[in-house]
Amino acid sequence: MSQPQAYERLRALHEGPDMLVMPNAWDGTSAGLLARAGFKAIGSTSAAIAWALGRQDGLGQVSRDEAIANAVLLGRVSGLPINGDLEDGFGFDAEECVETVEASIAAGLAGLGIEDTTADPDQPIHDFDHAVARVRAAASAARGCILLTGRTDVLLYGQGDLDEAIRRLVAFADAGADVLYATGVGSIEDVRKVVTAVSPKPVNMHASAAIPIEAMAAAGVRRMSLGMTLYRAAMAGLVDAAEALRKGDIATAMTGVPTSEIMAVVSGPQSL
Repeated sequence: MSQPQAYERLRALHEGPDMLVMPNAWDGTSAGLLARAGFKAIGSTSAAIAWALGRQDGLGQVSRDEAIANAVLLGRVSGLPINGDLEDGFGFDAEECVETVEASIAAGLAGLGIEDTTADPDQPIHDFDHAVARVRAAASAARGCILLTGRTDVLLYGQGDLDEAIRRLVAFADAGADVLYATGVGSIEDVRKVVTAVSPKPVNMHASAAIPIEAMAAAGVRRMSLGMTLYRAAMAGLVDAAEALRKGDIATAMTGVPTSEIMAVVSGPQSL
């Protein structure tokens, strides 16, 4: 699948009759297993990439090259369009966001996100005007070539209320972002407010145990992602197996996906 084909496929998935559930993978095996499960597109996850490397998430400890290479791996094994979780665009300035967009297109990604985060714990969110300028520059580079998600984390970092999150998303939409995403939206009522504010552009929401998938779809959400959720679930399985092993329960510790299935999925999408 060429990069333009991947882009067109991902774009079309946002326009279909059903909400796109886009799980996030972190390595070749997880991407292949998600493709085998029937998902139509996959996102990468900055948190799981960092944690798998023994680094902190959100502090600029994973480079642009590493993040894009991880997303390319997911696409190679799964054969699916990949949306790259590329955090703040790997730089303070708008020009660096443009470089991230251009590198993502060259690498074959179908989509990417640009956040208003800074990777600076003391000042975690860009001011409004600068955040919008960064998305505008990224959108100019992305237009018609790669699906751009404009994301605000003001709620996640406690740097603003829902009105501020919506203000930013509306500005990102006007600046040319294709998809809008606010993290930390806590109720279905607030989800509806976000969807209404940026309509007709599609909205991505993070999955929530408190909001059923059907409710998200009924509220008009076009894409639901899971971030590091599946990685955490996999780590929970490891913790359970390790505890069983510590207690001498070898049988429980040795349960898991058969080796033959993992070998099949990592050999590429033609084996699925």
